[in-house]
Amino acid sequence: MQRRIMLYAAIAAAASAAMPLAAQDKWPSKPITYVVPFGAGGTTDILARLVTSKAGPSLGTTFVIENKPGAGGGMGTDYTAKAAPDGYTIQGGTISSHAINVSLYSKLPYDPIKNFQPITMIGSMPNVLVVRADSPFKTVQDVITAIRSKPGTVSYASSGNGTSQHLSGVFFEQTSGGKMVHVPYKSSAESLNGLLSGQGPELIFENLAPALPQIKAGKLRALAVTSEKRAAQLPEIPAMAETMPGFSVVSWQAIFAPAGVPKAIVDKLSAELIKVVNDPEVKSKLMEQGIEPGGMTPAELAAFQKTEIDKWARVIKSANLKLD
Repeated sequence: MQRRIMLYAAIAAAASAAMPLAAQDKWPSKPITYVVPFGAGGTTDILARLVTSKAGPSLGTTFVIENKPGAGGGMGTDYTAKAAPDGYTIQGGTISSHAINVSLYSKLPYDPIKNFQPITMIGSMPNVLVVRADSPFKTVQDVITAIRSKPGTVSYASSGNGTSQHLSGVFFEQTSGGKMVHVPYKSSAESLNGLLSGQGPELIFENLAPALPQIKAGKLRALAVTSEKRAAQLPEIPAMAETMPGFSVVSWQAIFAPAGVPKAIVDKLSAELIKVVNDPEVKSKLMEQGIEPGGMTPAELAAFQKTEIDKWARVIKSANLKLD
């Protein structure tokens, strides 16, 4: 009798152990939530819709985009960090949510490394310093002169505290020796509207993707891109380094899942998403928006993320910048 009980217990344990594996084999069996920690219309939102339109059919499921803006991407990122690690919640992670915020916020509710599983890099892009078409600022030097001679009289917008747009402004102040006023919004769409209205800030260091249509329409004037070299989409616009040697800010967009997602699911998800990023149609659309396609493996993205955290920690410490 005792041997029978032990045998039944062993069978039950084996069946129980097999259940998670069976669930992984069937993944995905329902829609996947893709969290965008910024408002609609920004780069992270644009890329989420582009990538999932291809990834859904290839995975045999659908993606539900959920915009959760606030705190430089921190609110939506915290939501993802606390989601079940079952592969049904992933997130568009950025230079702000997964590299800058950890040094910027003294009470960040998540750890960008410990609480997340890297999936892949979608791509990277420079920001572009833009002003309204009727702005008196014609060059980068015009802005430098203004913020040095009259500190605190020029304001710049961003899509939120801790974003690459915000830190581009901080880095610009450090490099130029001037001082500006930062005006954070909740999304790129809102900050661009604030600039275009003429009632808000005078300039923005905006991601190239959402700013490009307004530049081409003649509503915004581009003064410089923040990469070391000129952007192929705006070859006539100088790189910031041409006026300010050593200035370089490159924003990036990646995909993360909560820590603890089974390796089998991570491998399948990353393989499919890397395939999507390398799809000729997707690559073409990324490059049209000024985004250099990525495609990093989870390990490569993890290593890259650590170098970015260290880089921005130095900038933030130098600026004595902290937010709560």
